[in-house]
Amino acid sequence: MQYEKLIINAENKGIEVIENNRIGKLKGLCVNNIITINSNIKTCSEKVCILAEELGHYYTAYGNILDQSKVENRKQERRARAWAYKRLVSISKIIDASKQGIRNKHELAEFLGVSERFLEEAIQYYKDKHGLYYEVDKYIVYFDPMRALEKYQEGGT
Repeated sequence: MQYEKLIINAENKGIEVIENNRIGKLKGLCVNNIITINSNIKTCSEKVCILAEELGHYYTAYGNILDQSKVENRKQERRARAWAYKRLVSISKIIDASKQGIRNKHELAEFLGVSERFLEEAIQYYKDKHGLYYEVDKYIVYFDPMRALEKYQEGGT
């Protein structure tokens, strides 16, 4: 379902999303306003992660960044992945999952519709950016172990 939503959003922005296996070992590729997802990818959760990252490339990168030996290309790759992490594993979605009773990473990945590997990478991204926890509104989101807790407020809720 999430994969289809990303495709619809992409198409509404004039981005064509196609699936085929003509991109070799690459899982996804973004060239101009065409995103290709390797049709050999088996799980929907992996497809959604790849599509989100390729959309991240569309919105944040420029030029050919396939050569990851170049520092600038690695930076652009990092920005694209950060875009995908924020889109699929946002802090607010982590809080929503906690409210729904999600208590471990396996359940969280399933709840968000992402692969466990992608979730681990997203958590590491947030840890690198914020440290061991992040405070937002009336919540504290801990990244290790993964959980969101409502802050105690003097005098009630």
